[in-house]
Amino acid sequence: MFARVQQDNFAFDELYNELVEHSFTIAPGNTGAIVTFTGLVRDFNNSGDIEGIELEHYPGMTEKALLSLVEQACERFSLNGAGAVHRVGRLYNNEQIVWVGAAAPHRQAAFEAANFLMDMLKQSVPLWKKEFKGDSATWVEAKASDDKAALKWMRETPRANEK
Repeated sequence: MFARVQQDNFAFDELYNELVEHSFTIAPGNTGAIVTFTGLVRDFNNSGDIEGIELEHYPGMTEKALLSLVEQACERFSLNGAGAVHRVGRLYNNEQIVWVGAAAPHRQAAFEAANFLMDMLKQSVPLWKKEFKGDSATWVEAKASDDKAALKWMRETPRANEK
């Protein structure tokens, strides 16, 4: 498993290959599904067009929280591997911002784990986001829809030992 917070862009094919290699090492011949998700910076918010976002984090703390989340996903969904990468700094519209991947014996666990990672990321990983347009920037507050998505996972019983 791996978790990274970085300014540089990432190549999702390299991350996919890293996840495959890891899962094949952990459980040779037992990985039947890999689900990945790549998030991009949108060019709008509720008020209209934006030019991009800027993400701040606590170095060390954010990486630790992201790795903890990946570990939780591996345990909860009996994964053979998982990974997450989140970018920080100034990102412009349509740039890649986040990648998660989950490798499991079966597709349902891989899909659920990828959803879990994305839903919980906003709740458990300390990142702060500003949206900018021209010379102005606005901090983005937590959304009720993100809280609701995370709460759903907190209420559900983990599937750790299901196969």
